[in-house]
Amino acid sequence: METTLQVFLQKWWVLVLISLWSIPWKGVALWKAAGNRQKKWFVVLFLVNTLAILEIIYIFHFSKKNKAKEGETQ
Repeated sequence: METTLQVFLQKWWVLVLISLWSIPWKGVALWKAAGNRQKKWFVVLFLVNTLAILEIIYIFHFSKKNKAKEGETQ
């Protein structure tokens, strides 16, 4: 029976693909959260790894709400 380490070493390319997919989304989401001064979102996005699902939801839904509010106050 194979150990977990052996499986990861044989399937190293899967980890590379996951990283190539997740890192850009996380970077954009963290950038937007910091720019919008949303500290709670920044911390959650930084600590929780959801294979970019949470980051995509934040980018396309929650980061836009703050911009709409800024336009109303100006």
